[in-house]
Amino acid sequence: MQDWLDEKLPISRKNAAEVVFEDLRRAILSGRIPVGSRLPSEEKLGRSYGVSRPIIREAMRSLQTLGLTRARSGSGSFVISDRQQADLAFGDVTARDLIEARPHIEIPAAGLAALRRTSEQLSRLLALCDQMERQVASLTWVGLDSEFHGLIAQAGQNALFARIVAESRDALQKQSELVNMMADRRMASNAEHRLIAAAIAQGDEAAAQDAMQRHLDRVARAVAGITGGA
Repeated sequence: MQDWLDEKLPISRKNAAEVVFEDLRRAILSGRIPVGSRLPSEEKLGRSYGVSRPIIREAMRSLQTLGLTRARSGSGSFVISDRQQADLAFGDVTARDLIEARPHIEIPAAGLAALRRTSEQLSRLLALCDQMERQVASLTWVGLDSEFHGLIAQAGQNALFARIVAESRDALQKQSELVNMMADRRMASNAEHRLIAAAIAQGDEAAAQDAMQRHLDRVARAVAGITGGA
């Protein structure tokens, strides 16, 4: 494994966490970092890649989500598998759970938001679209994405929809982070979010539902591409 680490060159790209994640993922899947190995410390990896520890931490979280590594308190992170999990787990919730449940909640919520949103909620929704389009930091974008979907549920003024989306926020953020790491969907998601927000702004219930459905369908396809269709 030391030979692999010695080959690293500093990264200058903006999506540094994605580059680090993909490099580590490929090294594990190819066996260059064998199962049972203890990964170098965040500090050592940061020096090798020429990036900060938060960027290394972001990449490591996604490796754990894929089931490739596990963090052991006080001992570091270890490679536990050279195969990705068939279904991704985000705490107690799986990717399949999210894909199956979200259309039944977020599509009608988007329609209700088009009918019931306040002017303040619409202003914030459009501001979130602006912020996401300008944002280059993956983790910050993920937080804005989560707020966007949560705000739509709130704007629909259905307490149950809003509560379910709020309680799913952690799992949604972890899935969004991984999808952006592996499928590079940020630009596409930004465009889809704009369409959803525009339909809500126009008070068009059907268009808002359709735009949300298209967005969720594309996210589901991206997740299927990661899991192999599991």
